[in-house]
Amino acid sequence: MEVNLEELARFLIKAKSEAWAGDGKEILPQRPGFKELEFIEGPWEYRDSYVGYFMAPGQEYVRFQGQPIWAMAYSGGMTQENIGNRDFAKQTFTFLKKALKLVEVTRPFRGPENFHEGEWEYKDSSDGDIKDFKGTEQILYQGKEVFRQNYCGGLILSK
Repeated sequence: MEVNLEELARFLIKAKSEAWAGDGKEILPQRPGFKELEFIEGPWEYRDSYVGYFMAPGQEYVRFQGQPIWAMAYSGGMTQENIGNRDFAKQTFTFLKKALKLVEVTRPFRGPENFHEGEWEYKDSSDGDIKDFKGTEQILYQGKEVFRQNYCGGLILSK
């Protein structure tokens, strides 16, 4: 199946903004104990599935016309000294959602390379493109790292 990579990138931007970053509605998870969000538009389907709160590994994937075509795995979360501080984690995730709404069509994995707001800073470093990539995102508060997450993914190539 031939996939238009520009259409995929634009769909990912919209799906990510509407799902977790947009406080999208949770759906019944395929795996018990996980949280899942879904966004569907025409032949495109996006699902974000994760487990946990302070540390929350997960996976995003896209189907086109019912066929899985793209996936990304991620793992990480709050730094050790901030695990258990639910209020601070909520503030961190609110800032993360703002950064994720600024995802770029040339790098539709996570947020922009840099984003500042007040005492908060988001940094993302990645290698590759929509077909095959890996990266790390960080959130700093008052110059100190409070969140870190690694991710990798790309196209799914079937037989």
